[in-house]
Amino acid sequence: MDRCIYLICYDISDRYAQRKVHNLVKAHAIGGQKSFYECLMSQNELHALVNNIQKTMNPTTNRLHYFQLDPRSKPLYLGTAKRQSVRPFLIC
Repeated sequence: MDRCIYLICYDISDRYAQRKVHNLVKAHAIGGQKSFYECLMSQNELHALVNNIQKTMNPTTNRLHYFQLDPRSKPLYLGTAKRQSVRPFLIC
């Protein structure tokens, strides 16, 4: 099962739904800030996450976007930031 890095972005107005979506995304996150998270997951995990988020949010007032990031691209770090290690990767 190949894992890729996806950028998950959401904009949710309802606080209850926002907290629930935040917890769903944070379970897969390897880095992020506010409502933008890098998540390392398989295609099946991505589909399951998106389905769970869509059940939680109102599609007329909220937004969800996800993008597969190019594994060849190098991140740009500002200040003292550094890439978070994903090894060893533990699945519970």
